[in-house]
Amino acid sequence: MGTISLEGLEFFAYHGYYPEEQRIGNKYALDITITADFLEAAQNDKLSETVNYETIYQIASKVMQERAKLLEHIGFSVIEKIRQHYPLVANITVRVSKFNPPVGGVCTRAVITMEG
Repeated sequence: MGTISLEGLEFFAYHGYYPEEQRIGNKYALDITITADFLEAAQNDKLSETVNYETIYQIASKVMQERAKLLEHIGFSVIEKIRQHYPLVANITVRVSKFNPPVGGVCTRAVITMEG
């Protein structure tokens, strides 16, 4: 077993609970870690036998284009879509960060982490 991580994927998107958040948009970051058996890929040096970084980025990018109210929904959607493409992975952890969330004071990021 091993892990593949994509860290600091940045997007500008239109998510949020409040209508103004969905209108003006904000900066978001995703960290995705996938646990799987990479033995075949390691032995055979074949991309087709592992998880392709580019595919994971494309999945995340598509999810970020779909408006959502909650960071939890974004994390769930990323996990669900990765599982549809790579059903044999053991675990997926997605961390979603929203920069400068509207909390009524100074807050660099709001962050949720989901596993599935």
